Parts: sequence; structure tokens; C-alpha cells
Amino acid sequence: MKAFPKPLAAKEEAKAIADLRRGDRQARELLIQHNLRLVAHVVKKYGFPEKDLEDYLSIGIIGLIKAIDTFDDSKGIRITTYASRCIENEILMAIRGSKKQSREMYLSDSVNTDREGREIHLLDIITEPQEDFCERFVIEDDIRALREAMSKLLDERELEILRMRYGFTCGRELTQREVADRFQISRSYVSRIEKKAITKLRKALTERNL
Repeated sequence: MKAFPKPLAAKEEAKAIADLRRGDRQARELLIQHNLRLVAHVVKKYGFPEKDLEDYLSIGIIGLIKAIDTFDDSKGIRITTYASRCIENEILMAIRGSKKQSREMYLSDSVNTDREGREIHLLDIITEPQEDFCERFVIEDDIRALREAMSKLLDERELEILRMRYGFTCGRELTQREVADRFQISRSYVSRIEKKAITKLRKALTERNL
């Protein structure tokens, strides 16, 4: 397996992450280049045949790029920890896709081991949906930003109406008629309040590129 640049020192990494947060493209490239060794480390764990290494390195690099582009240091998670999960997620999705198409593999084939050293078999990967960790991370961050915006921008009635309309309160989305009955106001008035609240949120989130 080819040699890759050494990881950045702690101070260099912190500076690169800070620069990345400001939109510095060079910092992005620096973080990608100096985490390629991490990709190689994750790929190596799977023991792929030599002929497949380049392909899975490329797949792992896609996961690394996703990690760099979506990393948020305010979450309190290290970039290497986050990137490792994104890389592994990308590889597992690729394995799942390739094994489904292969007629030479068996459901009992071992493809990896978990953190406790137990074997992960092809059947586990095929039958269990493989969630995109990076995508879930971004979605959770967007939801958090939405909740913050709702609490800061909306008055009590706007907030409660949106909670009812989109199932935040009872787990079921209420119709405008049901909300109107609870507030003892007209359905058209509920509609106006809802639209006004959504406009406030859309403006605030658009400014944050969400």
C-alpha cells in the first residue's frame, strides 16, 4: 500500500479546522491529504485482495472528503474519530452493494469483525440497512439548528402551532382544522400564522445556508 503524508500535529490540525470553518479551500485540501493515511488504515483492516485495494482506497477517500466537508468541531468529537466512521460507512455501503451483485459469495461469508472481535457476515450487511453516518450527522445538525431558530424567532402561539402541525408535540401531524379547534380560531387564521412562522424560519436558515 502506498505511503501517505503523516497526520498533522495537534496545533496544525486545530488551525486547519479553524481555517476550514472560515471556508479556506487550502485548509480543506490539507486536512484531506494528511488524513489519507487514516483511509489506508481503515481499508487495511478489511484485508481486501491486492487487486481491490485501489478501488477501496478510492471509496474510502470519498468517505474522508464527506467527513471533512461536514465536520463540526462544536460537537466535541475529534475529526479523526468522525472521519473514521465516515470512511468505514462508505466502505461498508460499497461492500453491501458489491456483494448483492456477486453470485460467487455466500451469506455466511465473513467480511469484517466488530469492536468486540466478533465476525460480521454478509447476511448482516445485506439484511440490515446501512445508514449513511455523515448524512445522519448533517441532518441531526440541521434539526438542532431548526429547533434553535424556532425557540428564538417564534412567539409562543407560532411555536405551538408548528409543533402541532408537524408532530413535534404529540408525534402526529394535526390538520389545520384540528389546530384551529384547539385554539378556537378559524382554519384560515391558523394557515396565516403557520405561513408567517415558516417564512421567519426559512429566512433565518437560508442565511445559514441550511
